[in-house]
Amino acid sequence: MAIEKVREYFKKFGIEDRILEFDVSSATVELAALAVGVEGARICKTISFGDGQGGCILIQTAGDAKVNGGKFKRAFGFKGSMLSADEALRLTGHAVGGVCAFGLPEGFVEDGTVKVYCDESLKRFETVFPACGSDNSAIEFTPEELFKYSQAVGWVDVCKLPEQAE
Repeated sequence: MAIEKVREYFKKFGIEDRILEFDVSSATVELAALAVGVEGARICKTISFGDGQGGCILIQTAGDAKVNGGKFKRAFGFKGSMLSADEALRLTGHAVGGVCAFGLPEGFVEDGTVKVYCDESLKRFETVFPACGSDNSAIEFTPEELFKYSQAVGWVDVCKLPEQAE
């Protein structure tokens, strides 16, 4: 199971006991917010995009943020295209509903097959809750911890918040 890969990954840092597992689904922002007991904006969703070279870019965003096509293109130089569920599973080792930037396939981060970014929308919160490889798990991280443990390569501003005009 993918959550076990994430647990093993977190053992390297001594934080595997921080994983929260729920008796209910946390597969969507709304469900995760109910399971955790926080506003949906504090759920960190991880969105997977193809990189045009057989790999992917993972964008970790606040739960209320939407990736803006123009901002994405300016940041990465090409139009973003979300991966299919099968592609996401193949490249991250996690099924949709539990996709996260932890416990990724061996060597994929190191060789650049998977590149992880954190969106600026996360910095509004003291802590956020990304999934941990299953559709009923999460972990509470500060944005700085999220950046560190996800091995992010940078902070980007590719999202639009609900209150921002088109």
